[in-house]
Amino acid sequence: MRCLRLKKQKEITALHRSGKRVYASSLTVIYLPSDCLKMAVCVGKKYGKSVRRNRIKRLLRAAFSQYTDFLSPCSVLLIPRVSEEYSYAVFVRDIGKILERERLLEHTP
Repeated sequence: MRCLRLKKQKEITALHRSGKRVYASSLTVIYLPSDCLKMAVCVGKKYGKSVRRNRIKRLLRAAFSQYTDFLSPCSVLLIPRVSEEYSYAVFVRDIGKILERERLLEHTP
């Protein structure tokens, strides 16, 4: 399934306000059922300079893309926890745990 990006502030705010929050050790996922799969990443200035923030966003998008073929349609907001080190493997593991726990996967990868 193709994943669209949530770009409008209005959509992200609505998702942040009324979505269901799920926590893992490395990130928080906020989701809401929708008509198609949409995703956004929120990484603020408290995470570091722009190079570091962009790396975190790249890692999160790549980790989330592992599961796009198996997800039911929903809007998803990924918010990482502030940490010293960020790892692709940790993001993949935590996103997989959250999606399985919340039963958002249509079938297992």
